[in-house]
Formats: sequence, C-alpha cells, structure tokens
Amino acid sequence: MRGVELRQLRYFVAVAEELNFGRAAARLLIAGPSLSQQIKALERDLGVRLFDRDRRSVALTPAGTSLLPHVRALLDRADDLRRRAGRLSGSEPVRLGYVNWLPPDLIARTSAVARVHIDAWVAPSHTQAARVADGSLDLAVCWVRDEDLEQLGLVARLAGADRLHAVSAGAGTGAVRSRDAVVLLDDDVTSWASWNVYAEEFARDTGARAERISDGGVTGPAFFDHVRRLGRPVVNCPKGQSTPLPPDLIQRPLVGPRVHWTWSLVRRADEERPAVLAVVDALCDAVGDLGLHDPDTWLPAGDPYRRR
Repeated sequence: MRGVELRQLRYFVAVAEELNFGRAAARLLIAGPSLSQQIKALERDLGVRLFDRDRRSVALTPAGTSLLPHVRALLDRADDLRRRAGRLSGSEPVRLGYVNWLPPDLIARTSAVARVHIDAWVAPSHTQAARVADGSLDLAVCWVRDEDLEQLGLVARLAGADRLHAVSAGAGTGAVRSRDAVVLLDDDVTSWASWNVYAEEFARDTGARAERISDGGVTGPAFFDHVRRLGRPVVNCPKGQSTPLPPDLIQRPLVGPRVHWTWSLVRRADEERPAVLAVVDALCDAVGDLGLHDPDTWLPAGDPYRRR
C-alpha cells in the first residue's frame, strides 16, 4: 500500500456510498476530475480495480466490496490514533485550515494559549468551512456569508481583510472606478464557488462588467493574459498572484466604492474546548474593523461584517 493516503481512502468511501462520482465530488467539495484521478491513483497503488464505471453507472467491484469495511475501520482507527496522540502529548492540537491567507504573526499570538497545527490541505473557502462543520478541522480562515454560517452551524469572527485593486495595461495609472472594471467568473464552480458569488454580486451592485472564463485565470499568469486581452482594468482576486506583476501591467486602486474581501475565523457554534476558544480570542480580539465600516466601503450582502 505504498503511496496510499488517508485522504484517498476517504474519497473511496464517499464514492462507494454515493455510487456516483458527481454526487461524491459535491459531498467532498472537490472537482469531479480530481476525484476521478485520485480514485485511479488509489486503484493503481492497491493493484486492484475498486469500481466498474461507465457513462451511466458506477458499481463496486468484488474487490471494492471486500475492502470497503476494512477501509472504514482503518479510517476510524486513524481518527482514534490522532485523538490519543493529542491526549498523550498533554494537549490536543487545534487544527486550523486556510485558503491562502493567515495572520502573519499567528504563531506568536497563539503559542501561549494552545498548540496550533496548520493543516496542509489548502482548499477553497466553502471547502474549509464545511471541514470545520464536519469536525475535520477545529478552525478555518475563510470567506463566509451569514447563510453559510447558519447552514453549517458555525460562528465567525473577523480575522483580516484585503482591499481589492485593479490590474491594467496601458498608460493609465490613476484610480479606477469600480463600474469601469471587469471582474472574472470561472466556470469551475467547485474551485471558485466563493469568488464567483462575490464577483457576481460586485458586478450587479457596481455596474462592473462580468467576464466568464474557463481556464482558471482568476489568478496566476493566465490572469495577466486576460488583462491584456480585455484591454480594461480587471479586479484582482484575494487569492493573489503567485508571480510578480509583469512590467507591462500596473496595479491601480479601486474607488467608488472601495472594495474589500473579508477573512473570517470560523468555529462550530457548539465548540466548548478552551484551547479552541482561546485561539479565536488570540487571533481576533485586537483586529478592529479594518475600515470595513467606512462610508465608501463595499461588502456583499450577507457578509458578516457589512454595516446593517
């Protein structure tokens, strides 16, 4: 079983229970092609075919049926092992997930109150919020709306905020009115669900143009190609750019209104463990409102920090 990951085993159980890759992917909050690739990798590592599948149906093979109860038992033992290790170490770590932003001084602010384990699985906001709800994480830094909190049984506190800007080509260097900008919407709704909701509402409220893409170009080098292609200022995504701004492009502030993206620290509403609550206080008590209540600030409807 060299190379097999617990994550892949959890994927196997989800597909076995749903017998449908689309429903399993939605349940796991991952893209369907990614789920299919992970199952194929698991089958390759195990040396057996787990599912018979065609365009219309998915069924467990005899090998898959035989292995399913053992995989479930293994996952239960792994969860128990993690809990026992936490107790033996003197305190269970507080498991924290994130999208792409964390407070820069997180460890310094939390080391006196708890041992924080930053989860290695970087995932979209809706995925991380769902993982807190199902107990896979204790806390997550992500973007949420009031309806997400209510649906998942979570509580949010403000941990940070990004002021968005526009990127443009050409000679213009001054501020860009939000209505004159373009905002990108990606057809991959699994990976970009939160951003698409935010961007669509931004376009409706400000009159900005919404441009649909299908290449993941909300960030990264493809984003810069879209800026050049469109010939208009394009709103940046808070996930940021992993590469420096090319010399032919410039960053320009958005005004009328100023546009913000909020980062919440979310926990389960019934969370009572002192260590988890102490980490929330350590990271959020001194944050302030970060200018979110200024008169010219825009936040989408349902943002927990929008002025009522």
